[in-house]
Amino acid sequence: MKIYNHLESRIDKFGAAYLVLIDPDNLPQEKIPEFLAKCDEAEVDGLLLGGSLILHEEFSKYVKSIKMQTTLPIILFPGSINQISRDADALLYISLISGRNPEHLIGQHVIAAPMIKKYNIETISTGYMLIESGTQTTAQYISGSFPIPSDKPSIAVATALAAQYMGMKLVYLEAGSGAKNHVPFEMVKAVS
Repeated sequence: MKIYNHLESRIDKFGAAYLVLIDPDNLPQEKIPEFLAKCDEAEVDGLLLGGSLILHEEFSKYVKSIKMQTTLPIILFPGSINQISRDADALLYISLISGRNPEHLIGQHVIAAPMIKKYNIETISTGYMLIESGTQTTAQYISGSFPIPSDKPSIAVATALAAQYMGMKLVYLEAGSGAKNHVPFEMVKAVS
């Protein structure tokens, strides 16, 4: 619970926590030091690491490399069970609650659970909501799920409430990689 508590304390103090997502396929090793320096300057609270489709051959080594270069918490943002590393500080235990694909609601979680326990990684239960963005995104394609319509904030609110009632600590709204449009601010406000 130490990373989750850290995030909660930042939210209590500043009204939000500032996390930056790193996709290993888009940030080469040689650019990591410069990127981390910018994160320090911007007072980032933690790093999310992962994505819908990771082609990087050695994910665990990548995580370890970043861990050795920063004191920021490394929080896995796994798109699959191949994105779990013992060198992470925590893991968003993501359930794709906007979709109806059982593999991304619970299936992959069951397969990953013994490994997460073995590595003793802090888990942060997270409801992941994919929001329609004007095009088919990587997350939509890989997960095989339909996004929530961007003009239907009431559906997003109901979905977030369901996540809360099921005990999820966080809700993550995303348009997805390659999105034409961002998640509407009105939807974010309604969900929060």
